[in-house]
Amino acid sequence: MSNEPAEKPPAAPNVERAKPTDPSDRIVALDALRGFALLGILVINIWLFALPTVATFNPTLYGDFTGGNYVAWLISHVFFERKFVTLFTFMFGGGMVLFLESKARKGQPGRKLHLSRTFWLLVIGLGHAYLLWYGDILVFYALCGFIVVWVWRWRPVRQFILGIVLFSIPSVLYLLMGMGYLFLPAEGRAEIEAELLAAFGAEFSPEQEIEIYQGEWLDQVAHRTPVLFEYHTLGFLFELFWMLGGLMIVGMSLYKWGVLSNQRSTRFYKRVLVGAGGVGLALVLVGVWLREVFAWETVPVLTLAFQFNYWGSLLLATGYLAGIMLLCRWLQDGLVVQAFTAVGRTAFTNYLLQTVIATSIFYGHGLGLFGQLSLLELLGVVVLIWAIQIPLSMWWLGRFRYGPVEWVWRTLTYGQRQPIRREP
Repeated sequence: MSNEPAEKPPAAPNVERAKPTDPSDRIVALDALRGFALLGILVINIWLFALPTVATFNPTLYGDFTGGNYVAWLISHVFFERKFVTLFTFMFGGGMVLFLESKARKGQPGRKLHLSRTFWLLVIGLGHAYLLWYGDILVFYALCGFIVVWVWRWRPVRQFILGIVLFSIPSVLYLLMGMGYLFLPAEGRAEIEAELLAAFGAEFSPEQEIEIYQGEWLDQVAHRTPVLFEYHTLGFLFELFWMLGGLMIVGMSLYKWGVLSNQRSTRFYKRVLVGAGGVGLALVLVGVWLREVFAWETVPVLTLAFQFNYWGSLLLATGYLAGIMLLCRWLQDGLVVQAFTAVGRTAFTNYLLQTVIATSIFYGHGLGLFGQLSLLELLGVVVLIWAIQIPLSMWWLGRFRYGPVEWVWRTLTYGQRQPIRREP
């Protein structure tokens, strides 16, 4: 907790009426990075939408894992898994500081407004999770947002150190678990593997999950409710707070250092792209090699080989960040940057839209293709969803100030209806 004094509200005559940031005041690089992260997240989330849980943790346990499907997994794992959620979480932490600084400059009650917007994020997230999809991350972001906001005024060095320490806690716990597993007899290993998979929500057989998710919506809700409750309690306390909260606080420090808002030198971003990106990629590839060394035995993969992707993703995501900053600097008016920016400005809407489209494809109330497509085919579905979201986002922002969900969120946060149509 911060020892610095709490915010003092300014005198009433100088207080502006609380209102959202005008679209013209937004930072292009932040929106572009957010859009890039949102699109990349789908490459991994598609596994959660479309496959039995066990396949998302150990792809050798379900479906074909040779040829093109192995290549599809390798590309997704090396370049996407954990990298884009890391970026998005950086953005959430940095966005928190941006929001609070903006309100402080305007003499508005920043922390009160933050708690309001975080409360409504939690409400929307709970509906998204329990009614639509168990892979929701909004609930965890909201829960972390209530806590990490108290260090937003800290100096960036202190924030960075605290964030890395928090982020390291799950890594240490899994490392200890994996080392202990290697010394167990065979019968003890089987028991630990079953318990670990159950903790990850994979206690049901693939056949049972396929039947549930190809079935009625109420059966799906009944299935995911106990799984989500465990995620939102034990999972949050023992892993997700430390990982996501740590990344948010690191994101705060990166914003304060000007890294997220494209304020550093071109030379700086080039060095980060090559240095952090290169080391991160090397670590991830070592993790892939270790999976083969462990013959894809589930517990060593999830606790030991996982370490290299866990830390490698932190570095590789930072390399991606630098790459997007350079892209915005060199091609700010280009179509790619415009596309990323449009998706980023409507990220909340697009996140939920991904769920609506994907569940309509894979779940029983739609096409019912859950468990039916290969890893390679799922990449095709990702491209299809991108092809819908990118032009739709650009079209929408040509007519409206905010995405529809963003508009609802802002209206709820500020307690008054916000304008949504662009001025002619």
